Amino acid sequence: MLRLARYLRPYSTIFLISLVLLFAQANFDLALPDYLSQIINVGIQQGGVEHLAPEAMRQSQMERVLLFTDEDDRAQILEAYTLVSEDSADFEALLADYPAADEALYVRNELSEEELAALEDQLAPALMAVSAIQQFMDNPEAMPADATFELPFDISQLPPGMSLVDVLAQLPAAQRSQITDALSSRFEALGPQAVQQGALAATRAEYEALGVNIGSLQTAYILRVGGVMLLVTLLSAAATIGVGYYSARTAAGLGRDLRKDVFTKVESFSSAEFDQIPTASLITRSTNDITQLQNVTMMIVRLGIYAPILGVGGIIRALAKSASMWWTIALALVVLVGVIALVFSTTMPKFRLIQKLVDRLNLVARENLSGMMVIRAFNRQDFEEERFEQANQDLTENTLFTTRVMAVMFPIMMMILNVLSVVIIWVGSHEVAMGAMQVGDMMAFLQYALQIVFAFLMVSILLIVLPRASVSADRIAEVLEVEPSIQDPPAPRALNGNFQGQVEFRNVSFRYPGADEDVLHEINFVAKPGATTAFIGSTGSGKSTVVNLIPRFFDVTEGQILIDGMDIREVSQHDLRERIGYVPQKGVLFSGTIASNLRLADEAAAEAEMQQAVAIAQASDFVADKPEGFESEIAQGGANVSGGQKQRLSIARALVKQAPIYIFDDSFSALDFRTELNLRKALKQHTAESTILVVTQRVASVMDAEQIVVLDQGRVVGIGTHEELMQTNQTYQEIALSQLSLEELS
Repeated sequence: MLRLARYLRPYSTIFLISLVLLFAQANFDLALPDYLSQIINVGIQQGGVEHLAPEAMRQSQMERVLLFTDEDDRAQILEAYTLVSEDSADFEALLADYPAADEALYVRNELSEEELAALEDQLAPALMAVSAIQQFMDNPEAMPADATFELPFDISQLPPGMSLVDVLAQLPAAQRSQITDALSSRFEALGPQAVQQGALAATRAEYEALGVNIGSLQTAYILRVGGVMLLVTLLSAAATIGVGYYSARTAAGLGRDLRKDVFTKVESFSSAEFDQIPTASLITRSTNDITQLQNVTMMIVRLGIYAPILGVGGIIRALAKSASMWWTIALALVVLVGVIALVFSTTMPKFRLIQKLVDRLNLVARENLSGMMVIRAFNRQDFEEERFEQANQDLTENTLFTTRVMAVMFPIMMMILNVLSVVIIWVGSHEVAMGAMQVGDMMAFLQYALQIVFAFLMVSILLIVLPRASVSADRIAEVLEVEPSIQDPPAPRALNGNFQGQVEFRNVSFRYPGADEDVLHEINFVAKPGATTAFIGSTGSGKSTVVNLIPRFFDVTEGQILIDGMDIREVSQHDLRERIGYVPQKGVLFSGTIASNLRLADEAAAEAEMQQAVAIAQASDFVADKPEGFESEIAQGGANVSGGQKQRLSIARALVKQAPIYIFDDSFSALDFRTELNLRKALKQHTAESTILVVTQRVASVMDAEQIVVLDQGRVVGIGTHEELMQTNQTYQEIALSQLSLEELS
């Protein structure tokens, strides 16, 4: 596919826009599980309390918390808060948020994210300790049996209303330090998640003590984060639509450019290149293969870039949620990669074969459609149906095989996803039970794991379609990289301004590409302006080959073809063919109108010029009988006109060009003798100064020619007029006598 990479350069700007949108889309999609985690953890479990460092704390509660901190932490905590006394003017404003406040409050200052995180690390153990000791106070039986410290008094004997923390404040520093260290050791055993949850419970209790409506706080938080999730989802959808639009535009533009260049390249092919790459294969490459490339280009833009970003980002975020569960994702990916490798190795040979089978099917179909009359005439319908059925069956079997592999792959992928979900929930629930993980984090980890697996699924789909697209790309590149055997010279010469149209063959020999021997041998003759040069000979003698060398449909193997003394290989093909009116053996008409077919020779041809050409070609009556005249429709290939009408329109088309040189390659074969005679008379009158070269099988068609070239097995065996050849050339005599009597010949 790299051979066609240059076709993507015009779309580099669109590609960059798509890249930005894909990056944004992936980040939006990766953010959603994190917001879900916040709703579960903070909105539901923590009642909307986002930070364990309270925004406001009673002075008495702060004094209790500071009992369980060292001097450095105590100083930093106090620095992060501002004490607002009951006498302060700001206290009245605080009562709106904390209506139950009945003492001085410590209000948290504006802190950066880093400062807030450091404050929470310092406050978490202290808040947890205050909460735990208060629980022991409220319920002495909750004291752990394996507690590593003993209180120096009986909790049950404390006076009513007296806080255990207040009692601890009266203990000697050494005794209080012993209890604090014991609690710290126990908190370390519980893990940071458990400590954080305990501290958040203390913060929530503090808010309740200050009269904060926890229900409203919780609802507001869920609505706020849910609103952000909705906005992120909408942005992701917008990015997806943008990427879809730009990827489709890139793919469509690529297909358009490739079709244009393939068609342009094929137009430059000589017959040798058409032998190398058959017409049926060229049709497949211009349609099916380019469609394959369009589809895979769209997939590469939409999936090939998005999937890696989603996969890598998902891994990073999943590990941030729970590094201990990495093995669940790794195990799923190992199984997934194994399945993809198996599918890839199985389908790759089949994808390479499918395009060849499409070629074969197109070839059989094209031969049947173009040769339908012959098939019916020989009653070969059954044989051709079997031939088509075989080609169709081969393609169907290969397509079914790849489709079945794909059909089996997706259920396997979904099973891997479902098993992965169960494993994550099973392992995650144990992590939650041990306090090492929160429920929201487990759900986010599950979502990230599914995103990672889906990213690999998208890559796998791309890897499966890439082989077929790669084959198609190679086939298209083969066409584009073909160097036509007939090319213009680097510095073409201009034909003379006073162009006469004299054609000379000088020692010309020719061999078809790939052939073992020449089909033409040392051909020499001169066709002069104002004269008709006819070529006659048995079938396969090389008549058509000779005249097809003049427009350079092939190049001579040896010798020279000169026009007005100039080698035709020294001028451009366009200039050369601009001066030649060519009528092939098989008349070719194109879909459109009679006028559009005639104007192929000259786009600016006036109707009077077309009428004159039609009159010379003896097609006036045929055109006049049409209700719409020159605007009458011509079906594809001229299917709605007879063989003789098609041939006469082909002749008229060449005459519209008013060229100095005319080549008629057995172009009168479908005409009756009378029509041909009238046509030749009209040609003689209206093309008196042109060089006429006529290939024919009929002696009657060349009897009045100024020069007749007799060919036999690729060699010139006689040149002269009809009378001269009848006297001197045995080959010509045999041909003439096989068609006409002596009386007719004389």
